[in-house]
Amino acid sequence: MAHMKPLLFALLMVGLVPAQSGTVTAIDSDHNAREATALTVYNADLALVKERRRVLLPQGVTQLSWRDVSAQMRAETALLQAMSGTPVRLLEQNFDFDLLTPQKLLDKYVGQNVSVLRQWPGSGEERRETATVLANNNGTVLRFADRIETGVPGRIVFDKVPPTLRDRPTLSMLLESDGGPQSLELSYLTGGLGWQADYVANLSPDGQSLNLSGWITLSNRSGVAYHDTRLQLVAGTVHRVPGAQPRMGAKTAMALLASADTAQEALMDYHLYTIARPTSIADNQTKQLALLSASGVPVRREYLLTGSSPDYRERHEPTGQRIKPSVFIELDNRQTPLGLPLPAGVIRVYARDSQGAAQFVGEDRIGHTARNETVRLRLGEAFDITGERQQTDFRKLGNTLSESSYRIELRNAKPEKVTVKVREPFLGDWEILRESQPSRKDSAQAASWQIDVPADGTAVLTYSVRVRW
Repeated sequence: MAHMKPLLFALLMVGLVPAQSGTVTAIDSDHNAREATALTVYNADLALVKERRRVLLPQGVTQLSWRDVSAQMRAETALLQAMSGTPVRLLEQNFDFDLLTPQKLLDKYVGQNVSVLRQWPGSGEERRETATVLANNNGTVLRFADRIETGVPGRIVFDKVPPTLRDRPTLSMLLESDGGPQSLELSYLTGGLGWQADYVANLSPDGQSLNLSGWITLSNRSGVAYHDTRLQLVAGTVHRVPGAQPRMGAKTAMALLASADTAQEALMDYHLYTIARPTSIADNQTKQLALLSASGVPVRREYLLTGSSPDYRERHEPTGQRIKPSVFIELDNRQTPLGLPLPAGVIRVYARDSQGAAQFVGEDRIGHTARNETVRLRLGEAFDITGERQQTDFRKLGNTLSESSYRIELRNAKPEKVTVKVREPFLGDWEILRESQPSRKDSAQAASWQIDVPADGTAVLTYSVRVRW
């Protein structure tokens, strides 16, 4: 009985091999056969491509070359579905991304014969010789009938292109069907496509509100163009298994489309934005689409002076160091006039000068921001407001206990009063003993004061703190 086990195993293996009687018909399908295309693009160099094409299949087994796929497609994610017609059985698929170039063509001919055409010295007559390609590594080595030469002495002529080389990225599929016209949809994940949000904020003359415009910046470096495509964008962080993804270098062109209507909806724990009308994006192109527009959004300005974490264990000599407060503006993403989920991106802020011209005053990056959250932007440092901080007293009360006193002077060169928020960080256990103005405990490691500084004037904050470490 033991001799029957190999036979049984062989029969099982034969059962796994599809029956392919008769000839295999080869068919090419390119972008001209497209019926519809849909793109779902994610933030992190990832997109889902769905493409439907009309194909006339013969009965039996067909080698279908689906040309014009993304050069960065993840072949393991490819899924072919028959949308109409008779059922189609997928037997095998291969992603051919070995693109045709002179170098690769010569590589494929190593060990084979080629024709070499060159002009004969003196007469200028063009003669043909047959040579065998011995090697094509860091230079070409050719063997002629009577000699071996390095380099390419003339024009090399090839009799055909190897089937493994493609002029464009191609997914080659072995299909079995009853034949007839078919509407086939291929879907796959690919790199080379990504998007981000970019915002432009124009401050009102009084600085109390702004007009906010949001743009989708879509980039395509996937190696193929997408025409009349239904476009959807997913905002959020999608978990992906780590792995090397192919990348392509490219020069970038910019296309602008300002009239796109965008609708958004929740998609599990992400947000899905759908562009209302079909759009096209060429390979190596960056396109901008309108995302949102809101006018008269109320904003708040804040000057924040943040001290460094001092060493409360010892006395410090006065340094006269000048500190510049940071300038922040805040806005609430509420129902009126905003109230939309804001994808992560950069907000660039402009203010108008005395002549009414818009001037750039700063930018900051925001994360994905849900409705009813606060957007806080750091624009830079205040030019006309200065702080100076110095230690005025110090007492060592024990090995891990001390008391320190500080004086912070704020100077305002603006023609109007400003309010500066002073935040002081503390390490260890701390207690404020005395202060010239009431403080607020922001966290376990910081306290803050709101200091009004008059126009062209100064204000002083003093405090004493006991710290145990």
